[in-house]
Amino acid sequence: MTGSETSPSFRLAYVPGVTPAKWVRIWNERLPDVPLTLHQVSAGEAAEVLRSGAADAGFLRLPVDRTELSAIPLYTETSVVVVPKDHLIAAFDEVSVDDLADEILQHPLDDTLDWERPPGRPAIERPATTPDALELVAAGVGLLIVPQSLARLYHRRDLVYRTITGAPQSQVALSWREDRTTDQVEDFIGIVRGRTVNSSRGRRTAEEAQQKPSGKKDQKEHKGQKGQQGQSGGKGGGAARGKAPAGRGPRRGAGAAAKDAGGRGRPRRRS
Repeated sequence: MTGSETSPSFRLAYVPGVTPAKWVRIWNERLPDVPLTLHQVSAGEAAEVLRSGAADAGFLRLPVDRTELSAIPLYTETSVVVVPKDHLIAAFDEVSVDDLADEILQHPLDDTLDWERPPGRPAIERPATTPDALELVAAGVGLLIVPQSLARLYHRRDLVYRTITGAPQSQVALSWREDRTTDQVEDFIGIVRGRTVNSSRGRRTAEEAQQKPSGKKDQKEHKGQKGQQGQSGGKGGGAARGKAPAGRGPRRGAGAAAKDAGGRGRPRRRS
């Protein structure tokens, strides 16, 4: 279903860790007559919410089945390891998965990282949710690797997190049902992609349509005004239409600084 078959409001789902506030603000500015309602859903149920039609679009974490759903990847998150505040790892800015070989790693059932094989030693039982896993970490039972946004969302004063290398990263995408690419979905895609009001595929109001010049009369008046401007410009007008002065080419900017290609070794100690 495409075109103008839309609901009276736009229903946007989002998974924990995603902050849609800036896009919602732009939507409210551009389409004040179409209320936008937010629905937070778990990472595991996000795709089904879109397939069932309970939401028009949503921010979820990849991978997602592309059979029914379209998806636009937006950004990739840094992965971090969450540890108790007094843990040895807290003394470093960055660690690798190899540094966790002897640690117990919690692997919740709602884990958003696509592990081929989680590092470290597995816990006796997998916790149901990420908050449950964090409770265990705070109790001194293992560590947890999550996207940085989740570590911030579930922040606790007795826990800290550090960047970890060698771990999978979570990719956030905007997704919707392909057969329900409505005008409102197109409007929201334009907002997320940074389109301006003029470049957006959003619907024009009747007033805008009436204000737009149309017909041969408008074209003739426009050409007549342009001709009058050319006659009044004299020689100066002709010079403006000529070639640019020779000897002035485009200025070149400084080259980009070369990046350090060095590898990573032992954990980097905090200063």
